[in-house]
Amino acid sequence: MQWLAAICVKRPVFATVLILSLVVVGLAGYLKLGVDRFPKIDFPVITVTTRLPGAAPEEVETEITDKVEEAVNTISGIDELRSASAEGISQVFVTFVLEKNPDVAAQEVRDRINGIIPQLPQDIDQPTVTKIDPDAAPILYLSLVSDRPQREVSEVADKQVRRAVESISGVGQVTLLGDRKRQINVWLDPELLRANELSAVDVQRALGTQNVQIPGGNLETGPQQLTLRVKGRVQSVHALGEIVVRQKGDRPIRVRDLGRVEDGEAEQETSALKDGKPTIVLQVRKQSGENTVAVVEAIRARLADVQKTLPNGYRL
Repeated sequence: MQWLAAICVKRPVFATVLILSLVVVGLAGYLKLGVDRFPKIDFPVITVTTRLPGAAPEEVETEITDKVEEAVNTISGIDELRSASAEGISQVFVTFVLEKNPDVAAQEVRDRINGIIPQLPQDIDQPTVTKIDPDAAPILYLSLVSDRPQREVSEVADKQVRRAVESISGVGQVTLLGDRKRQINVWLDPELLRANELSAVDVQRALGTQNVQIPGGNLETGPQQLTLRVKGRVQSVHALGEIVVRQKGDRPIRVRDLGRVEDGEAEQETSALKDGKPTIVLQVRKQSGENTVAVVEAIRARLADVQKTLPNGYRL
């Protein structure tokens, strides 16, 4: 490098231009450098989830969890092995050393689990082996606040806010928490069922067979080919109550004769509160590999436009 030092001493202008070019390139690269919350790392953590509906935690522990742990414990490179047994579900978490390839680790765990399936209870669901993906964690939570009924707020959150956020580049999934979806409920009276010698299964079968829409094949009429469809799906709550469950002599027994049909809400499975009041929370996940900071900034920019389209009394 002596020749470069000699040139820089003899030609100071050349040395200045050389230094400035390096500074310019460095600044340009710095301005284009992406910023993210965490570095791109694949954690070698594998989860084995097995479900046995109705089983007690003690039964899940002895019949499933212990056997799964014994099977995967023989795999090399395990750093930590822990499990959780609850009613109807067993989860085993296998943490490998960082040098372990997550794909290889997942395949080895899957092979061990396939080998012990004959030893597990017959009523279990197929065990699922998944990798812990940091990109699958939510990156943003949005709250839709209003004094309107939860069903109406849920409709606005699903049809307007969720669809607007999901259309943003980089957004993978938007999940609603605390929502109450519309559901048609059929409330049956046990005494009316007993008086008509019917059961809830009979009503369920009638609703399933008479409230359908099935293809009816094709019809060729010269140069044209028509597609036929049998429209048997009810169009209103009143029509659902008119479905015939059984013919008793000359009198048809309808659904409304055995109880009442209600245009109501589905059972609430999740709950969300803001300042002690019920609200709807939108949980946003990004697509795998996308920049978290860039996606969040795009969402925040879109929310300003979404707020303008919301009805009066709604606030994001």
